[in-house]
Amino acid sequence: MISTESFVAGFAYGGTTVLVGQPMDTLKTLQQTSASSRSLAGTASELYRTAGLRGFYRGGLPLLIGGGLMRSAQFGVYSSAMATIQSNYGPADPSSQYWFGCVNPQVVAAGFCGGIGRGLVEGPFEMAKVRNQVVSGWRFGDAFQGFGTTMFRNSLLFAGFVIYMDVLKQQLDQRDMKWTPFITAGLCANAAWATIWPLDVVKTRRQSGRYDGRNVLWLLRDALRKGDMYRGMGVGLARSFIANGASMEVYAVVERELKGRI
Repeated sequence: MISTESFVAGFAYGGTTVLVGQPMDTLKTLQQTSASSRSLAGTASELYRTAGLRGFYRGGLPLLIGGGLMRSAQFGVYSSAMATIQSNYGPADPSSQYWFGCVNPQVVAAGFCGGIGRGLVEGPFEMAKVRNQVVSGWRFGDAFQGFGTTMFRNSLLFAGFVIYMDVLKQQLDQRDMKWTPFITAGLCANAAWATIWPLDVVKTRRQSGRYDGRNVLWLLRDALRKGDMYRGMGVGLARSFIANGASMEVYAVVERELKGRI
C-alpha cells in the first residue's frame, strides 16, 4: 500500500530541514573532519572570516534537492511498509508482542525500511554536500563513496527515531498528555542521533575525501583513539532539535491538508 500523503509531506519535511539547519550542519561537518581541536566558536569565526555568511550554506544546494527526495522516501517507505505489515499480520498486541513492554516490533521493521529508503536516495547528495562543506573537489566516480556507511547509519537512525516517537507517544497517551510536533520530533531526533553519532563521524570522514584509502574500521578505530567519537555532537544536536522540530510541524500540516482533500 503506497502512502502518497507521507511521500509528499516527507518532501516538505526534507526541504524545511535544509533551510533551517544547514548553517549548523556545516559547522558540524567541519568539526567532524578537522584535524585540529578548534572550538565551535573558533570554527564559526574562521568560516565567517574566509567565506562570509554564504559559507554557512555551503553544500546546501545538493541537499536541498536531495533532502526533499530522501525524506520523501524515508517517510513514504515507512508508512507504506507499516501499512503492508499491518494488513498482513494486523496491529501488534502491546500486551504480548511488544518488546520490553513498549517497543513495537512492527515500528522497528518499518523504521529500518524507511531508513534504507532514505539511504538509497541520500548517498550521492550527502557526499556532494560534505565535499562542498569542506571545500574538497569530487568526481562522478566519488558519488557513492561512503554509501554503505550512509545506508547503515540511516537504517539505525530512522528506526531509532520512529521507535522513540512511538514509545514517547505511548507514555504521553497513558498520562493523557499531548506535546507539539516540534517538541516530540526534536527530542526523539536528538535521542536517535545521540545513539548513532560515532557512525555519523565515520560517515562524514569517509565522504570528505580527506581520508582516501582508509576503510570504515580504520576510521572508527582512529576516531576512538583520538577521542573524536562524539566530535561535533553539540552543534549537531542543536541543529537536529531545531531543524527536525520545525520540519515535523510542516510535515503535520502538509499531511493533514492532503488527507483532508481525499
